[in-house]
Amino acid sequence: MLSTTDLRGTALSVAELRAALPRAEYDVEAALGAVAPIVADVQDRGAAALLDCAERFDGVRPERLRVPADVLTAALEMLDPDVRRALEVSIERARAVHADQVRTDTTTQVAPGGTVTERWVSVERVGLYVPGGLAVYPSSVVMNVVPAQIAGVGSLAVASPPQRDNPDALTGYPHPTILAACALLGVDEVYAMGGAQAIAAFAHGFTDTTAPTEGGAHPRCEPVSLVTGPGNVYVAAAKRMLKGLIGIDSEAGPTEIAVLADATADPDHVAADLVSQAEHDPLAASVLVTDSPELADAVDAAVARRADATKHRERVRTALTGKQSGTVLVDDLDAGLAVVDAYAAEHLEVITADADTVAARVRNAGAVFVGPYSPVSLGDYAAGSNHVLPTGGCACHSSGLSVQSFLRGIHVIRYDEAALAEVAPHVVTLAEAEDLPAHGEAVTARTDPQGAPR
Repeated sequence: MLSTTDLRGTALSVAELRAALPRAEYDVEAALGAVAPIVADVQDRGAAALLDCAERFDGVRPERLRVPADVLTAALEMLDPDVRRALEVSIERARAVHADQVRTDTTTQVAPGGTVTERWVSVERVGLYVPGGLAVYPSSVVMNVVPAQIAGVGSLAVASPPQRDNPDALTGYPHPTILAACALLGVDEVYAMGGAQAIAAFAHGFTDTTAPTEGGAHPRCEPVSLVTGPGNVYVAAAKRMLKGLIGIDSEAGPTEIAVLADATADPDHVAADLVSQAEHDPLAASVLVTDSPELADAVDAAVARRADATKHRERVRTALTGKQSGTVLVDDLDAGLAVVDAYAAEHLEVITADADTVAARVRNAGAVFVGPYSPVSLGDYAAGSNHVLPTGGCACHSSGLSVQSFLRGIHVIRYDEAALAEVAPHVVTLAEAEDLPAHGEAVTARTDPQGAPR
């Protein structure tokens, strides 16, 4: 079922490896043309445009864009107790991990009387996007909200597409499990809006004419400073278009898993993990990298069995037989490490002898899952790690979502008169070297007033 790329006996550069490895076709640039009029319409018509988009793309016209508080409460009350407990465990573990990411202010004395302090300040308002296409993602609510709350974000809003197949009382609102997760986390600003239009609404803000008036006027959804969360190609295109007006976490593409495995790996475990990732989306990538042809054959047979038996078999088969998935054969684990570093997977599993040592050598991955008992699905839900991760090879330069994503470092500089005088000659020298004499004069005006220009 899986295609094979045989790299044994080759010595390819990083660029050549990237070109040779399986990868999904995902053209954000091409989607910009479709997204531009949507973004402009939301900027121009606000709530009316959002309602029209919901009817056009989601097949339902919400009665309200902002989900009322009683609807959030009702969704939590109807949540299956086992699902609620599982979400609570996910939240508890995510909070424990992300709490250790909090930054503290640091002051460095660079000279007597001269200090630089790095002060960490949270983003004031963020928009958190939770997709709602082929699957339901309450876990993405957890992964977005928990680090934002721990970072100290004072104002956050969640958007997720409206659903036409909800129970009657919730028709036109996001999926009930999404709403319940928001309620569990204490998020009360939730909007029934999806796709590029949701990103545009967060970026530009809008007057919510679907909500009851407050003091004679309809309430506002104020613009945000940052948008995070995964989505389809149109969400990614809207993020690209609006970047600069807003900050973004990443342009998330189709999900992907790479498994670096040797002959010690259980082929059924590897197959289960490849199939689980293919379950997300027909464009999902499942890649096995191994120095064992015997393992590759055994995994392929197990993948075929599991793909035939799984619930979403058509979606899974499309993903596994697509150009983005396959097996890569290498000479040894050193070559395998070079391959997975070039691939820079969103999720990388290392299932080898001495997996800890091998995993410690990995440089490029969104998250690394070590050993036979750390499957990617653990990280999706309850490991405590974050599952909003860089895709499409971006893990070579970008990180997953964390508390840091919602913080800004601000340098605070304080020098007294003596400290400035001590360093002044160097400032003046560098200002003159850059042919910016007024920069130097801003210093000498303080340290040598008699020499200042008249």
